[in-house]
Amino acid sequence: MKILVIRFSSIGDIVLTTPVLRCIKNDLPDAEIHYLTKPQFAPLLAHNPHVTKVWQWSREVLTSLRAEGFDHVIDLHHNLRTLRVKWFLGVKSTSFDKLNVSKYLMVRFKWNRLPEKHIVERYLETVASLGVHWDGKGLEFYPAPTDEAILHQMPKYYVAVVCGALKGTKQIPVEHLISLCKSIQLPVVLLGGKMEVAIGAEITKSLGSHVLDMCGKTSIGESAVVLRESAAVLTADTGLMHIAAAFEKPIVSVWGNTIPGFGMSPFMPQKPNKSFIAEVEGLSCRPCSKIGFADCPKGHFHCMQKQKYPAIADRINRFAEQQ
Repeated sequence: MKILVIRFSSIGDIVLTTPVLRCIKNDLPDAEIHYLTKPQFAPLLAHNPHVTKVWQWSREVLTSLRAEGFDHVIDLHHNLRTLRVKWFLGVKSTSFDKLNVSKYLMVRFKWNRLPEKHIVERYLETVASLGVHWDGKGLEFYPAPTDEAILHQMPKYYVAVVCGALKGTKQIPVEHLISLCKSIQLPVVLLGGKMEVAIGAEITKSLGSHVLDMCGKTSIGESAVVLRESAAVLTADTGLMHIAAAFEKPIVSVWGNTIPGFGMSPFMPQKPNKSFIAEVEGLSCRPCSKIGFADCPKGHFHCMQKQKYPAIADRINRFAEQQ
């Protein structure tokens, strides 16, 4: 059987699909698994041993995909673009239910009609008809061998702190990141992309040699290696959070406008005690979006400003001491 899995974006969502790939191989060991994603996310799967080939999305790639003669399409993105791919290929397919109505009701009216299922479990429902079963294990991430060289720059023991997030209302405010880093007992390694360079510089200016600023200096694979070797990870709701979960690291995740109830909390089914979720409960405005905004629509940003940051620092230190 030749199977095409589709998930175009983004980092966390793609990492969350990795149990599907592994479980297909477990139950259909002779199957070829191909994966279609956007070019910038192809490296996330380049070294995954369950994937036969990673395809990079473009309009021109459709003809090549049809020539492969796929038997089944697993659509884990489920949007107009994937509908076009499925129509063009003309083979059997199963699609992921994004629960858009339930999410809208939760965001707009705070009516909770969300299932008590992690998104990984819902992803796996798309392959049940193929006789594929969940093996009870978590996420996976495979860095490139060349990514390991980044460890030469790392302290021996450290806490990894993820500075940024895709949306501003998911991001821990920089003043609280500074106070948290001051309270962390081990050396701190800051992780983030180019958008977080200014944040990393501001934290470094306040804390000096206590932090190693790697914002904008590492690839995704190198960041994954840094997370893998850390004593613990402090992060908001980010893609790097899910990569840390793939390595079953102790994670303190700080949640702003989004909620774990959307089904995207750190997925570590074999080690659930390694995840601590910090959130401000009881806010009438939360969640204000299923994704996030650049700035708080209300202007007060209570979901991050009212976090119990001393307790968060205490938890990350306790996690680090246990390693």
